[in-house]
Amino acid sequence: MTMLRRQPLPSMEAVSARAWNALIGDDHPFLRHEFLHALEASGSVCPATGWVPRHQTLWQGEALVGLMPLYHKHHSFGEYVFDWAWADAWERAGGRYYPKALTAIPYTPAPGPRLALAPGVDPCEARETLASAWEEGELSGWHLLFAEEAEVAEWQKARPGLLARHGVQFQWQDRGYGDFEGFLATLTSKRRKAIRRERRIVADQALSLHRLEGEAIDAAALEHFYRCYEITYLERGRHGYLNLDFFRRLRATMPENLLLVQARRDDRPVAAALYLQGARTLFGRYWGSEVSADCLHFEACYYQGIEHCLAHGLTRFDPGTQGEHKLTRGFEPRLLTSLHHIADPRLRDAVARFCAEEREHVLAYRRAAESALPFRDEAKIDSAGEQ
Repeated sequence: MTMLRRQPLPSMEAVSARAWNALIGDDHPFLRHEFLHALEASGSVCPATGWVPRHQTLWQGEALVGLMPLYHKHHSFGEYVFDWAWADAWERAGGRYYPKALTAIPYTPAPGPRLALAPGVDPCEARETLASAWEEGELSGWHLLFAEEAEVAEWQKARPGLLARHGVQFQWQDRGYGDFEGFLATLTSKRRKAIRRERRIVADQALSLHRLEGEAIDAAALEHFYRCYEITYLERGRHGYLNLDFFRRLRATMPENLLLVQARRDDRPVAAALYLQGARTLFGRYWGSEVSADCLHFEACYYQGIEHCLAHGLTRFDPGTQGEHKLTRGFEPRLLTSLHHIADPRLRDAVARFCAEEREHVLAYRRAAESALPFRDEAKIDSAGEQ
């Protein structure tokens, strides 16, 4: 077998979409060439925004047999695994934290694969070859965010010195509910009534919800969504990370992965939530509203997503990061692990102590969250995720 050759790419344009997408499967829209290229081509990801693409590819002869997105970062915005305190402490001590290497999907805290290999490629050789991308040179370290647990475990075996950091997200899973009423039937009476009440409140405000998929999302609907998306950020005093050109590119190149939930009043759109979907998973990501309406966020971003999953055979719904309010609506806590290579042993020792202490708090938080799930006793979900 020909030895693997590592080749960094300065942009997604340096590799064909066909070759890249052939390695990634059908359930991970954020790893698609079209998504990563849209980030770069729209200017949302570029050196000016602090993201320098250095995507790692593996080749056997002229064949692309492995890939992993990678960026050199000059800040920690848009990552959702926060290491600002590490950077501040190290730089106050006279060190240099940036640039660092980051394997993640920009602005997207959605778990999924980060390394994709062709059949027959030795994963141990692949990881060994890739590690030279950050273990040589002047980078302060490498950070692997929101990778799937099996991939995390393989990296830990390949590089025992990687530091593990834990966090919790909330995700919904279809456990054979059939329809939305079937899902509600597994909840306690109190929670069933609360969810039905929230949905009635939305209807009583003369709001109707509409799900648009793929080609049904026209230019006007997308532009309205973007106005709403910007409102969400402007309320916090800044613009969103992503621009309209990025979303237009998604609509043009991967419409089959898009779901737009639109709220209308008097047949006029007033709020919108944009989802991405794979073959088995729905990802809720972007939301905004022109109106202040009670419970509309829950309806557009959670209940419509659950209904869509049940109607289309999607078994998992990842609504985005953070938010205990998801727990009471049937989204189960999931433990996530990020991995961190810290080059300087002094900083590595301090970060290792921090991660060990933080881990105990995260595990206690997950246990508390599991005990607060709103399922009836006979439908409780245990910590292994089994019914």
